[in-house]
Amino acid sequence: MLIGVPKEIKPQENRVGLTPESVKELIDDGNEVIIERTAGQGSGFDDQNYNDVGATVFENAQDIFDRAELIIKVKEPQDNEIKKLKDDQLLFTYLHLAASKALTEGLMNSGATCIAYETITDNNGRLPLLAPMSEVAGRISIQAGARALEMTNKGRGVLLSGATGAPPAKVVIIGCGVVGFNAALIAHGMKSNVTLIDQSEARLDKLKNYFNDEVNTSISTPETIAEEVKNCDLLIGGVLIPGSSAPKLVSDELVSKMKKGAAIVDVAIDQGGCIETSKPTTHADPVYIKHDVVHYCVTNMPGCVPRTSTISLNQATLPFVKKLARDGLKKALSDDRNFMNGLNVIKNKCTQADVARDLNITFTNPEDLVA
Repeated sequence: MLIGVPKEIKPQENRVGLTPESVKELIDDGNEVIIERTAGQGSGFDDQNYNDVGATVFENAQDIFDRAELIIKVKEPQDNEIKKLKDDQLLFTYLHLAASKALTEGLMNSGATCIAYETITDNNGRLPLLAPMSEVAGRISIQAGARALEMTNKGRGVLLSGATGAPPAKVVIIGCGVVGFNAALIAHGMKSNVTLIDQSEARLDKLKNYFNDEVNTSISTPETIAEEVKNCDLLIGGVLIPGSSAPKLVSDELVSKMKKGAAIVDVAIDQGGCIETSKPTTHADPVYIKHDVVHYCVTNMPGCVPRTSTISLNQATLPFVKKLARDGLKKALSDDRNFMNGLNVIKNKCTQADVARDLNITFTNPEDLVA
């Protein structure tokens, strides 16, 4: 299969779809790989690294989209990339379609077949291709929150760890999946006062045991969220419903009752955000103030540590890329229900039930279109 890797063009997105090591494996399997000039530069891979393993470097994205049967990206295609997609071309990337009807309809109109990393499952219902970036985003969220609390960003001027004679910051984390756990890992390591909120009592018990009873835990209820959020210095939103828009668990009114200079990091912003006052931001302009609370809502958080993120992501995605290239779309998806769950758009139809419901568009069973 002819596999193409365009350079990411989302603002401040420095990851790349395939590392040179991944490219070598694909070429060794008999595939041809083409890549846009400087696509890997932000992740520390230059064009020569790709040439050395047998890839062909092309000057621009149009060259890639014109030739490739399978496009490998990291983030959802931007408007001018959607225009380059062709009928029956395969696109494999993060999509997060529930957050954007315009993006979904654009991909449906393109005629391309679009598979989303974030809705592929494993046999336990987990999300193996979302997990590595959720891990990175969870860890970054605490770094970002620490900066947001600094006076230079109009934060409270609170150090997460505290200092001699000064108490640590109170960090509240809503949602204790991969994002929440990794946020807790860093916040706890920085000696913050950590409170975890989740719907699952079993998960909270497991985390409390993991952290040796050194974190606080609460079952998620509107009352619990209200009490904890009003008193926190840093709020992390880590809620995920696979494929769906994130539920708004913190209202505008509740944000207005937070401490002046408190900070919010809404990691769920890719799926629309779980804080009502959240709106997408970029690494170039990451924060804004609403109700005297600093908001950090960057939609591609792992993009600021692109080398770590790219290497980690490729470890998860490469087996699926190899399967798709080896077996073709029909066999790869028909033989693997978990892989089939990644199919979001094909033949101008939406094939992801949660996306269709959230965006009020028609859902088509993917098996009817792949068969």
